[in-house]
Amino acid sequence: MTSFSAMPCQPAQAAFRLAPGAPVPAPLRGRVLALGNFDGVHRGHAELARVAVELAAARGAQAGALTFEPHPRSVFRPDQPVFRLTPEAVKCALLAGLGLADCLVIPFDRAVAEIEAEAFVDELLLGRLGAAGLVCGYDFHFGRGRRGSPEMLQARAAAAGVPVVVVPPLSWQGEPVSSTLVRAALEQGDVARAAALLGRPWFVRGEIVHGDKRGRDLGYPTANMVLGRDCRLRYGIYAVRMAIDGVWHDGVASFGSRPTFDDGAPRLETFVFDFKGDLYGRVVDVAFVDWLRGEAKFDTLEALIAQMDADSRRARAILAATPAFSPSSPHPSPPPAKP
Repeated sequence: MTSFSAMPCQPAQAAFRLAPGAPVPAPLRGRVLALGNFDGVHRGHAELARVAVELAAARGAQAGALTFEPHPRSVFRPDQPVFRLTPEAVKCALLAGLGLADCLVIPFDRAVAEIEAEAFVDELLLGRLGAAGLVCGYDFHFGRGRRGSPEMLQARAAAAGVPVVVVPPLSWQGEPVSSTLVRAALEQGDVARAAALLGRPWFVRGEIVHGDKRGRDLGYPTANMVLGRDCRLRYGIYAVRMAIDGVWHDGVASFGSRPTFDDGAPRLETFVFDFKGDLYGRVVDVAFVDWLRGEAKFDTLEALIAQMDADSRRARAILAATPAFSPSSPHPSPPPAKP
């Protein structure tokens, strides 16, 4: 079983976008490529990366990833945007941590969707990219009408002497790992289950912005982030860790509309334990370790503060029982039981 770090510890190389018809720089040709959307970069994706790295070593090549941006569903169903688990930069950073340092991105649109499957293989993968090997999942489909299949890919690549490895479904705790399953867990607030499927805590990356500063008056100054409109994380209170300058700090966070005050646009508000400093304008990661409770409306500020005190105590207890994140230490699965 492939395991990997709790977070990307170094930034990935900048993704290379494959402009239609443009030549591919020679240093990026001849890779063994892992193919997929890779949203979430979960345990199944980690297995694809492991196989690609092994195949690359056997063929004296380097391993990379070929992915698509934006997510195809956002092109075909823009009124139903997919809940993105990892935006492009984070996805490429995670893939780099798995040994796929080169992240080649196909800008996906309807024109790309109309490329015939045969042309996708012959002209792009084997031609422009000169792939030395290919690795895909059992359910990888491509080309116009999604006619391209792993079997077609193997047959056409074999004719050119290029090996294709099809990775079977990976199960974790009795069910196949998928981005869909991770999204479902997050929509239920089950961040511990999401972490077990991912192999690391799910995290968001964003800039700390000014809020209404009510937290200061309540004794809980928070660092505020606005998450993407497609985020469907369940509203509620979570035990979290925030990465500030590469150092993880324990905390408690609320994601929701603040019903006690204004029922406004959703916002992530994180109280970082035992931290003093100005975070405005900083880009940080917030990793979700465990669910505490759902969002609630309180009749008095006193009742709200009492609940925040209780949430903080419980979050501290959970985080004290959760191993510290480090670049070399994968997050344990399953996570520790709640105290």
